[in-house]
Amino acid sequence: MIFRKKLGNALALSLLVAAPLADAGKKLEIDETKWISVGIGTRGSFSSVEDASPSGDDWDNDFNLDSARVYVNGQITEIIKFELNTECTFCGNSDLEDYDILDAIVKFDINPAFNIWAGRLLVPADRAEMSGPYYANVYDFNKTPFFPADYSVKFGNGGAGVYGRDHGVTFWGGLGEEARFTYAAGVFNGFQDGPNQDDNLLFGGRLSYNFLDVEKNPGYYTSSTYFGNGGDILTVAIAAQYQEDGAGTELDPADFTAITTDLLFEKVLGGGGVITVEGEYKNFDTDLSDAALNAADCFCLFSGEAVMGTALYMFPAEIGIGKFQPYVRYTKNDPDESDDRDEVEAGVNYIIDGHNARISAFYQYGDIATKGLNYTPNAAGDDVSAIKIGVQIQL
Repeated sequence: MIFRKKLGNALALSLLVAAPLADAGKKLEIDETKWISVGIGTRGSFSSVEDASPSGDDWDNDFNLDSARVYVNGQITEIIKFELNTECTFCGNSDLEDYDILDAIVKFDINPAFNIWAGRLLVPADRAEMSGPYYANVYDFNKTPFFPADYSVKFGNGGAGVYGRDHGVTFWGGLGEEARFTYAAGVFNGFQDGPNQDDNLLFGGRLSYNFLDVEKNPGYYTSSTYFGNGGDILTVAIAAQYQEDGAGTELDPADFTAITTDLLFEKVLGGGGVITVEGEYKNFDTDLSDAALNAADCFCLFSGEAVMGTALYMFPAEIGIGKFQPYVRYTKNDPDESDDRDEVEAGVNYIIDGHNARISAFYQYGDIATKGLNYTPNAAGDDVSAIKIGVQIQL
């Protein structure tokens, strides 16, 4: 169902990529202006989930490959650059798993205030989406409802993108003193075919303001923690997406509208400890009809409200080769046409080298996973416990 063009074995070995790292990996300078860098990243975990075994009444125990990426970045001139990343999409799902092009971006980095990126790239959205799993502050990806490009499993007809990426163009930059005000706005294919018989485009944008130290990230990407290395952070942002006839079915189309707000606060304490707080609110509106909700071919996006909050504290003392960072996270999704669902998570990260090397162990309890992406009135699922361990490595 995804973009299915197979990569050859040599390419799979040399260009199996991770994103969105623009400055990671080995950098090869060709001349005074031209260079190319190559890096890798992988994430793997062990999970034990209550009542999820094949029998339905025992714990399900699985080792998982969650991600395997290679990233390639380069510069042709001081203005023209590129990014090519690949991913093992839907790793662990034998029906969907494949190595695919994750990002393929031509970049025109004109000046700090105005730049143009085009190709297959991230649609501007909330911080969780812009940080992705590799630059989040916890191991498990954000549990609030997906935007179209994350809800979909393919590009082109019958799809709206994969892993938050879509085909389009984004304009971004930073304005004012030290570029405290940042923006990103783009136009993308969005959901194609199905309800979108008029071939309407999707519009997305994000605005943020840095009240304290200014966050430093490649392009319009974000991070959800800097482990204290970014100074004192207080950034508030708002994001929105809209597509006419972007949800539902061909017979019962519906417009998709999303508005989100998010906040990141990080404070380096006098003793060297680091407090991090991230919060998010989402409001999605699709106004799907009953007929669409019950149709097998419905692109039934979430409609309703959702909140997420995470609090972390990294101890200043290094124990062994890293620092411990305990945390708690709470997520609640409240669909318009279905029962609400929530999840409490508590765990500890062992930070060895920032986002490049970390280990996480955590416990989850709730019904977000058991109710899944079913936002219809008949959605059902019990509160269950899950114990997980995750390892992330990047170079």
